[in-house]
Amino acid sequence: MKKTADERFERLLGEHQSLVFSIALRLLRDRALAEELAQDVFVQLYEHLDKIESEDHVKYWLRRVTVHRSIDEVRRRKLRPKLCLEEVPEPSSRPASPDVLMDDMLRKFVAALPDKARAIVTLRFQEDLDPIEISRVMDLPASSVKSLLHRSLRLLRSKVERAAHQPQMELKA
Repeated sequence: MKKTADERFERLLGEHQSLVFSIALRLLRDRALAEELAQDVFVQLYEHLDKIESEDHVKYWLRRVTVHRSIDEVRRRKLRPKLCLEEVPEPSSRPASPDVLMDDMLRKFVAALPDKARAIVTLRFQEDLDPIEISRVMDLPASSVKSLLHRSLRLLRSKVERAAHQPQMELKA
């Protein structure tokens, strides 16, 4: 018996909602906006379900639409870096470990990258895509992806090194 479009959509939604939401959240830096965008992406998927050819095509399509819609939304709203409420640490009597501080600092530095650079870093390290796959998702030449990734990583390294040498200063993204 062949699955109906609704059953296929429900399965795809269950399998890929965290992928779409996590990309949107990293790029938009706003939980409510990421949830809204993820819903819109899945409505769009439902409308284009008959054009989706395979499981690999679904992932490619979802990543591509999510990245492009997120970048458009950032530009449209001129969003500035900010923390989601879930990212604000609970007050603690114990000082945070150096690993936790480094993770928080790195997250802030990545969030401060320009839109395309942040999308490329997110797709490379969160989604584990290689530069060729990223170039397809973002409609950019592979050489541009590699260049942006290299510059972004060099910038992040520089910021981390500066912050490591000035631990008493407030970290700025």
